[in-house]
Amino acid sequence: MAPHWQATNALSRHQRLDVLNLLNYLEAHLGREALDESRRRVVVHSSPAQHWLQYRSDVLIGYAMIAGTSTPSLEMAGGGFDETLLTHVLTHYPRIDWWTRGTQEHLPGRELRTLRFLRIRLPVQVADVPAGAHLRTFDPARDEHHWLEQNNAAFADHPEQGAWSLQDLDARAHEPWFDPSGFLILEMDGNVVASCWTKIHEHYQERFGEIYAISVHPSVQGHGLGRVMLTQGLEALRLRGVSVAGLFVDESNTAANALYSSLGFELVREDHLTRFERSAVSAPGS
Repeated sequence: MAPHWQATNALSRHQRLDVLNLLNYLEAHLGREALDESRRRVVVHSSPAQHWLQYRSDVLIGYAMIAGTSTPSLEMAGGGFDETLLTHVLTHYPRIDWWTRGTQEHLPGRELRTLRFLRIRLPVQVADVPAGAHLRTFDPARDEHHWLEQNNAAFADHPEQGAWSLQDLDARAHEPWFDPSGFLILEMDGNVVASCWTKIHEHYQERFGEIYAISVHPSVQGHGLGRVMLTQGLEALRLRGVSVAGLFVDESNTAANALYSSLGFELVREDHLTRFERSAVSAPGS
């Protein structure tokens, strides 16, 4: 039987296990996450989304998730592209934004974003904390609201990181990987002005660390605090036994890319967000 796609707004218990098994298989094969962390969390916790499942006979061989409201975004497990899936999806949506991960394939839609994944070997030279500032680890009871204010101000125009809620923060703080010792806070005059949140990926052949979220409040930007927080975060990862660290950055973020390059980060892959419109794609079978 030829592979076919089908959609559902809620995974059954067996479908959920099939999807998680497929993700685990792909991650072992790829040596990286098979699906964006936030999307994998949707599968694990059965949160709302539209799920597309591709079967050959009764075996799940493909999976994709659509999330979002105004212009939904789609990602396939493994980060690839499937033209048949696209034509089916566009019978449900007038437009779709599709993430591809590391593929060099030229797609016929309009590219919206390029996200670069960079890596570096540790250790790096660590910048000193400026006089009058205090570097410490995150305390959820004390810092939740202050960190959200600082982070959301720093990322006011960012599509993923600029509108975090307390629920978003708490959900991640209760994930098995969360470790407050790797979540650094910088205070000046009693205010949280910068932060660097790190994450360790334990379940890959090469254990590595990630700069999960790093930000500096707009009121103190331009004074080198980004380098301070980045290098302090990398050092925190090294002290926890990590020898390789990575991070994601938008290609358009010139200042951040310059900072990362100056420290020795190297490009591993580029992820692309491409918009497809129904009017520009033929329907299935046409």
